Amino acid sequence: MPRMLDVSDDVRAEIGDEEANRLLAGENTPGGYDCTSCRTPGNSEQERTSTVLFVGDETAVLAFAHATCLPSQVVQVSEEQLQGAVRSMATGDELLGPRSASEPAVLGVTSGLVLIEGELHPALVVEPTGPIARPGATGGGDDFLPLLIEQGFMPVSEVNTMPHVQHGWSVLLAMGQLHAVLQPGAGGGSPVAWWQAHQPLQVTDGWRTAANKLQQVLVFAAPVGTIGRQPREDLLREALDRAAAAGRLVAAAMPLAGT
Repeated sequence: MPRMLDVSDDVRAEIGDEEANRLLAGENTPGGYDCTSCRTPGNSEQERTSTVLFVGDETAVLAFAHATCLPSQVVQVSEEQLQGAVRSMATGDELLGPRSASEPAVLGVTSGLVLIEGELHPALVVEPTGPIARPGATGGGDDFLPLLIEQGFMPVSEVNTMPHVQHGWSVLLAMGQLHAVLQPGAGGGSPVAWWQAHQPLQVTDGWRTAANKLQQVLVFAAPVGTIGRQPREDLLREALDRAAAAGRLVAAAMPLAGT
């Protein structure tokens, strides 16, 4: 049965037209899978699904994600990361090389409207697919929140309070689609992408309208396993409230760049 599958041009270039067409036809695509971003079940026969290709020096792993969690993309990782980070076939990811236990961490981004002080604010929720270690660290811990705090994000104890403005950062919206979160360049140079969508992400009309009205976006971030994939904005808000109460949430307000 044909799948509701997104295969980006970059993924197609890596795996070849023949393999891409077989995936789209459902020949090599599992019906059910665990999303490589939010870790919850998905079904490529019933909902849009992205192909995410993790590429090392010698090994490649094709994983699947809800299209609402991640766009189809190629993620370059070291061979060491890949060898130590590939899940078993039982989880529904297709293996194009040696297998291991879990995939490399990438940043999953979800958009939604968050009610604060009586007004709906456009928000992005960032959650990695695995622990984020400090560069050069060998202990295997999760330094995602400490690293963000060092970059100016602030811990959130209550979502009802507006986060501070993160100067020099911005959220890039172009042609009504989400393209990137930008941070200051080194030495005061041009902004560079902290997170960039491989393909522009769709946002709702309500989100876009609120962003254009307020000219800023709230960016929340939490460690892996904190928020998960929430199908409704009320459930997303509940997850944010729980993360804040547990001390596992940071946030910043960023100016909107583009329209």
